[in-house]
Amino acid sequence: MAVAMAVWSVGLHSSAAHNGLRALEKTVCSAPFLKASSGFAATKPFCIRNKRLSSSGTTIIPRAAPVTDVEDGNQGETDTTPVPIVIIDQDSDPDATVVEITFGDRLGALLDTMNALKHLGLNVVKANVFLDSSGKHNKFSITKADTGRKVEEPELLEAIRLTIINNLLQYHPESSSRLAMGAAFGLVPPKEQVDVDIATHINISDDGPDRSLLYVETADRPGLLVDLVKIITDIDIAVESGEFDTEGLLAKAKFHVSYKGKAIIRPLQQVLVNCLRYFLRRPTTEESSF
Repeated sequence: MAVAMAVWSVGLHSSAAHNGLRALEKTVCSAPFLKASSGFAATKPFCIRNKRLSSSGTTIIPRAAPVTDVEDGNQGETDTTPVPIVIIDQDSDPDATVVEITFGDRLGALLDTMNALKHLGLNVVKANVFLDSSGKHNKFSITKADTGRKVEEPELLEAIRLTIINNLLQYHPESSSRLAMGAAFGLVPPKEQVDVDIATHINISDDGPDRSLLYVETADRPGLLVDLVKIITDIDIAVESGEFDTEGLLAKAKFHVSYKGKAIIRPLQQVLVNCLRYFLRRPTTEESSF
């Protein structure tokens, strides 16, 4: 699942710019996505500029556990299994990565999940729980144990996400019917065919003069966060911050992006959209749930 592409410079001046972008688009979208790379720039939280990354060392394969394993939560069956939601938030706290987990009212204190995160070299510096109409929300603020700073490496962010999903599948095996990874690793696969029934939606809008807002919604799979960041940065677009949500079968990414410190112009937006569509290769429609 690891991805590598050469980094291209995109010329955006004069009447030759449009042709240059077309050539870039053709080159990028036809490149292989199967080799490892490394590196991450930390000039801003979750900020990447012209760096290559690797997910091969951090991919965690979720595994299903016996139904008797319960992580201090309410395992009682209801008529409808709630949708598991895992949110990785890089926007709301400048000093920590905020993780939010929801699975109806079935989650307890998630002590085993917090211990698993510690094994990744992380500290849970703050944890709280709140209730609303959608259920019980467990919220953690996480920093790296060695630096005390928020997590900026996409590989480690993806490892956090997969660790949480792994624990959901282990301690709440009924969640596998509502998670994309339940098809391969769960006791009960989802009814939908993830590769067929889940459409991909991509949208880019201006977010002021200095950056744009990129939304991607697609079927979830291991390594997706790292893959998306690689595609964006390998065409010279910087990712400044973002949020990555796993909502049942869906993955929803929101990235603040820029090109040379400015919002992305229309021709480059089209290059980015086409490259993402080529890589994701899912059914597309004009509408999304954002």
